[in-house]
Amino acid sequence: MKYLRYILILFLTCLDQLEAQEIRLIVRSDDIGFCHTANVACMEVFSNGISRSVEIMAPAPWLMEAIKMLQTQPKYDVGVHLVLTSEWENLRWRPLTHAPSLVDKDGYFPQFIWENKNLPQSDYLLKHSINLKEVEAEFRAQIELIMRYLPNQTSHLTAHMGCSNANKEITDLVSRLSIEYKLPISLPIKTVPIKGFSGANKSPEQKEQELIKVLESLVPGTHYLVEHPGYDGGDMKTIGHVGYENVAYDREGVTRAFTSEAVKKIIKDRNIQLLSIGEVLRF
Repeated sequence: MKYLRYILILFLTCLDQLEAQEIRLIVRSDDIGFCHTANVACMEVFSNGISRSVEIMAPAPWLMEAIKMLQTQPKYDVGVHLVLTSEWENLRWRPLTHAPSLVDKDGYFPQFIWENKNLPQSDYLLKHSINLKEVEAEFRAQIELIMRYLPNQTSHLTAHMGCSNANKEITDLVSRLSIEYKLPISLPIKTVPIKGFSGANKSPEQKEQELIKVLESLVPGTHYLVEHPGYDGGDMKTIGHVGYENVAYDREGVTRAFTSEAVKKIIKDRNIQLLSIGEVLRF
């Protein structure tokens, strides 16, 4: 028995050392469901690219198409992207529930969580007297809708535009719902966010080269990259707001970088392990 315990400790120590030498990468794609072009791009970066997790927006107008697409790819890890805002000027969405404290004068979610100094006329969530019971009912409706259609793919929660941190009461609520629904909202502490790959005015070629540089510089550990795939065409060409007008061009670059053969070659050559959020949470 003593020797078996020693062998087990030795095995676990070797396993820890092996894992410590691995470079792991989570690539998360946000906002599937908000428009058709985003849906197509979010699926492309999984089927022909490096994304392994995608965040779905239950109140968004193209939700049902997104669900049908995701059902064809059962290995695509899904997060419920909790929503309390509707940021675009030409495309808006409303709560799933009756939530008068969470909507603007037209019945849509407000554009932002916090006041946007560049858009002083825009509505924002914290301008309202938020009814926490309405937030809870809305979040439950969003979670349960996604879990009803994608029960075996849904592994976690995330927050659109940082809504889970709007105030302490909402943060505590999301933590409680996370436990209740067994959908973690936080990644392990040692997970390192990737910086240096983004920028709305960078060309697709620049984004590809910058992602290659990021991948070349990764050290052993678990790294985390969040972006928003899209295409410079279709209905995404109509989407934007003051201060962020070139949405389609920006997100085209993300899709190209995530599906780039040069990017995939670096990942293969460096033996970078592509993981989903669900896989990391199970370790």
